[in-house]
Amino acid sequence: MDTTTTITPLGGDVYEIDTRMAGYSGITAGYLILSDRPCLVEPGTAGSAPVVRRALEELGVGPRDLATVVVTHIHLDHAGGVGDIAEMFPEAEVVVHEKGARHLASPERFMRSARMVYGDALDTLFGELRPTDAVRIRAVEETGVIDLGGGRRLESHYSPGHAKHHVGLVDSATGDLYVGDAAGIYIPETADVRPATPPPDFDLGTALASLRRFGDLGPQRLLFAHYGPVTEVEETLGRSAEELRIWVDTVRAAKDEGLDLDHAVAMVRERTDERYAITREGADPELAAKYELLNGAESNVAGIMHALSRHA
Repeated sequence: MDTTTTITPLGGDVYEIDTRMAGYSGITAGYLILSDRPCLVEPGTAGSAPVVRRALEELGVGPRDLATVVVTHIHLDHAGGVGDIAEMFPEAEVVVHEKGARHLASPERFMRSARMVYGDALDTLFGELRPTDAVRIRAVEETGVIDLGGGRRLESHYSPGHAKHHVGLVDSATGDLYVGDAAGIYIPETADVRPATPPPDFDLGTALASLRRFGDLGPQRLLFAHYGPVTEVEETLGRSAEELRIWVDTVRAAKDEGLDLDHAVAMVRERTDERYAITREGADPELAAKYELLNGAESNVAGIMHALSRHA
């Protein structure tokens, strides 16, 4: 495969790595904190592992130099490459929320359910999550601390709502907050913020509480896995909460009318397409297709419907 790397220095010894998910650029970012104890946040998919290894090599991080790999949550676009990266970097500890730890050690059940959702597209999109030796996995709970060396720390904060195994991560040196998918998807080309509400874990109240928690942490900058750094912290977190409410209100209205998934998706598109530059008329169709693959309206609506049925 093509392992051409795109590395963007973000200041504070932080480097954004384009993991080239499914061959696309600008869809999923990993981040290397090049501190005394180098730390990789969000390794990306199994298919991305060779690209990530090459990027770390170019940044001077050899197989025995990487101290930690951290995932915000275990969805395959973020953590599918953990097993491969753990093998490539044998000294690295893997940090994950306790609700995701067992799936990284024994991914069979998790992969079975992923295959049911994605079918044959799974291999093209993500590849296979391979097991990580349980002794190398450290599970964090409500909060946790990752030592970056030289007094620098990465602190994890439990932030469910998108997924029940989700954490946000704050860098003590930069004030960066790695938001995973808890604040939705940020599209740098259009500055859109869209919700990420896939089944089976999405829950509106929990997701909004996680966004409030992020705001209370007072971060300097948000680092999105999809995609990149954002300095307008309060506005972006506020927009994220607003979009969640609009999507959920619309799906609730569709459900109250007894409409099925396809009709609910149509209602959401009608209500929201004009809200995002990426879905307005005249938008770049390739960009729209790329984000539909990553963050399709159908998957989001299915997650919201599942949540509403659960609460009914």
